[in-house]
This record gives sequence, C-alpha cells and structure tokens, in this order.
Amino acid sequence: QLVRQLVCCVRLMVRLMIRWRGCLRHWMVDIARPIKILVAILGTDQHEVGALAISALLRDAGMEVIYSGRFNLPAGVVTSAVQEDVDVIGISAHSWEYLHYLDDIFTELTEAGACIPVVVGGSVVTQSDKAGMLAQGIAAAFGPRESASEIVAEIRRLVMPEGGKTQ
Repeated sequence: QLVRQLVCCVRLMVRLMIRWRGCLRHWMVDIARPIKILVAILGTDQHEVGALAISALLRDAGMEVIYSGRFNLPAGVVTSAVQEDVDVIGISAHSWEYLHYLDDIFTELTEAGACIPVVVGGSVVTQSDKAGMLAQGIAAAFGPRESASEIVAEIRRLVMPEGGKTQ
C-alpha cells in the first residue's frame, strides 16, 4: 500500500510539472544548482575592474560566475551563454559601446533560440540610457547608484520571478 501511495504521489507530481512546465526551469535552478551568470565586456572596452568586482560580488552571493573577459563580440557572448547554460547574461558597461551591440545580442539570442535575460551594468549607465535599454528588451540595467544588495536581489528576481528561494 505504501508503494501504491508513493506511485500516486509521483504521478501527481509529474502532472503538476507538465502543467506548470514554464516554471520548472526556475524550480530546477532553486534545487539543483546556483544561479549561473555570464559576465562579459563587449568590443574594445578595456575597463575590466568593474566586471571583476561585480563577478566577485555575485560569487560571494552564491552565484556561479563565468567571466569571459574583454574584447567579446555578441556572437561569442551568446554562444558561450548557450553552451554554458547560463541563467543570465551580464554585460559590463564602462564605455558606450554596449549601446551599439545590444541589438546584435538580441538577434543572436533569437537565432540561437535562447531565452536568456540580459542585464547591463556599469559606471556610464545613465537614467535615460537605462530607460531606453529597458524599452529595447534588457531585463535590468544598473548604474553607479545601485547598491550591491539591489543588484543581487534583481538578478535573483529575474531567475526566480515567482519569489522562490535561491542561494
């Protein structure tokens, strides 16, 4: 009888997972692994200190960070993100090149069939840039005024939109 009850519970769980499969990826992130984020610097932007600092901040918050370094192009960023199965792509912005590359990133994501939120952060992100990027499809933008806790909380919210717990 215990086995029958267990089988019944498993069947119910499978039905629920099929019905709510859109949430399944977020649920799996919660129980299976930490949030995984790719941090990249686009183009000829050589301002690496901010990207390294945010990578350390996110690692300290329990996230797995893949740092791709400087001189990346959109195709390479998206290819790495897809291969690494990341939850978020983070673009470090300390020159204005990121504004030029955002459309290319979205095109590459679409062509790859990937639905990965893209966030941009850096010292040059102004309020007007932020509004424009959000309208363009960026999931979040962080300027020099956002605190470390705000950045971590927003990335967690992007991966766990239903309010689930993460690391």
